[in-house]
Formats: sequence, C-alpha cells, structure tokens
Amino acid sequence: MPDSNPHGGDTDPDPGLARLNALTAEELRTDLAQCLDIERWVEALASEAPFTDRDTLLARADTHARAITGEEVAGALARHPRIGEKAKGRGTEANWSRGEQSAFASGTDDATARVQRVFTAGQEEYEERFGQIYLVCASGRGPRDLLADLVERLYNDRETELAVVGDELRKIAGLRLVKLLESV
Repeated sequence: MPDSNPHGGDTDPDPGLARLNALTAEELRTDLAQCLDIERWVEALASEAPFTDRDTLLARADTHARAITGEEVAGALARHPRIGEKAKGRGTEANWSRGEQSAFASGTDDATARVQRVFTAGQEEYEERFGQIYLVCASGRGPRDLLADLVERLYNDRETELAVVGDELRKIAGLRLVKLLESV
C-alpha cells in the first residue's frame, strides 16, 4: 500500500530519487556529470539537493541546461562520440551513449546502409562547416530521420547551430537523468 502523504492523497516512494538524495555531494556530482558533463550545470543542480520530487528535479535540470553557452557546448562535444561510432569506455555514460545510438547502428538492409553512408558524408560536411561533431539526441530516432535533421542543420549559421546543439544536449541530459533515476 502506498505511503500516506500528510497533505492528503497517496504517494509512492521514488527509490531513484531516494538513492540520488542519499549520495554524498561528490557522488552526486559524478552521477550528474554522466547526464551532462558541463561543470556549471552539474554544480547548479547539485547545489539544489536534496530533491523533493522527480518532476522538480527534472524541471530544474532542464532550466539549468537551457543556459548552456557556446563555450560549454564545445567542451561537451569533445566528450561525445560521432553518430554511428561506438562510445569508448565502460562507464555508465558510454553505455547510455551506445544505447541511444542503437537505432542508427541497427539497420542492416541495403537502403539503411545507403542512408548510413550518405549520413557519414553529411557528418564530414557538417564538421568542415562548423568545426565540431554533429550532435543530436538520437534516442528513438532512425537513420532517415537523423539524416533529414543533419541536412536541415547544414543550412544554419554558426550561432544558430550552437543554440541547436545546446538544446540537443539539454534533451540528452533529460533522458539520461531519467535513466539515472531508474537505475536503482
């Protein structure tokens, strides 16, 4: 039976949130950095612990991520693999990255293989144009969808693209924070 809430209604305990709230400050920062390895974001969010509920934590994480700067984008991109490449390492962040890109890498038919080849060429063009890897929240998206997004973003100017990448990092952070909460 759910715990009784003193303000009325019933609440179910959130074991992921309880685990996060029980971490030391350093452990919490380490876990948060696996979601979004931007020091300002990690510190801002960690300073708000303990968290009262999951929705508040996710909303605060989103708010802090919306302030990502171009300089922070560059630092975060240095730690992300290209779409279609396997993340290096054995840690949680590398495992999450491999899972997020699994739909892109899983296609085996000829059409998907062609899309992947065109996508690889598009990534090279993107890297030449912007001087950074193409980053997108790939979770649940297939090769054709990612290719369409890549082609569309090639028309962005540098400032617009940095804002788009910041937003993609925010989306990735939100998904990873939920994974962190669910990895009890």
